[in-house]
Amino acid sequence: MTDLRQPVPTWFRIVAVVLLIWGAVGVFACVQQLRLGAEAMGPADAYYRRLYASFPGWYNPVYAVATGAGLFAALALLARSALAGPLYVLSLIAVIVQFGWLFAATDLIAVRGAAQVVPFPVFIAAVAAFGVWLAQRARRRGWIA
Repeated sequence: MTDLRQPVPTWFRIVAVVLLIWGAVGVFACVQQLRLGAEAMGPADAYYRRLYASFPGWYNPVYAVATGAGLFAALALLARSALAGPLYVLSLIAVIVQFGWLFAATDLIAVRGAAQVVPFPVFIAAVAAFGVWLAQRARRRGWIA
């Protein structure tokens, strides 16, 4: 069978490896939260314990989808599979649902302040959006199929 994919530039492989590492760190953080709850990032104060206890039953599975889809999307990029695109879209949707609920349905911003709690989730969403863009670009260029 002939491989009709175009050769990929070195920068693409480097970025895909960085996204793979990012995805693995995300999955690790998710597993830690599932195991340890509010204490996942170190000793939690009473507010974070109450906040975590208020999470709906679907919250942690959505977190797992966000991180797992991101990890598998990065693996798909490295494998030069077109599955990377839909997996990054799924990850981005899950990130938006996860943090959208957290910011809209809780008092986290009011209690901790937007400057403290918003930047990292925005960065996470930006990385997922970048993955969507990169997968689309790679597909158009024939790097993945």
